[in-house]
Amino acid sequence: MKILVALAFILILASLGSALFFLMKDKGKSNRTVKALAFRVGFSIALFLLILIANHLGWIQPTGIR
Repeated sequence: MKILVALAFILILASLGSALFFLMKDKGKSNRTVKALAFRVGFSIALFLLILIANHLGWIQPTGIR
């Protein structure tokens, strides 16, 4: 589970980096930046849902940090 979460964070950061690259390269003339940011939002929502489902199924346990 830790590897899956780490992989999701890497995908989110890579999508954010590619959006920055397309923003600087295209200067607003294409929609590749919008697509990269949409993928980032999709990856973030998928990670959030994965964590919720894993918690519900008991695959992960809350630590109770105080």
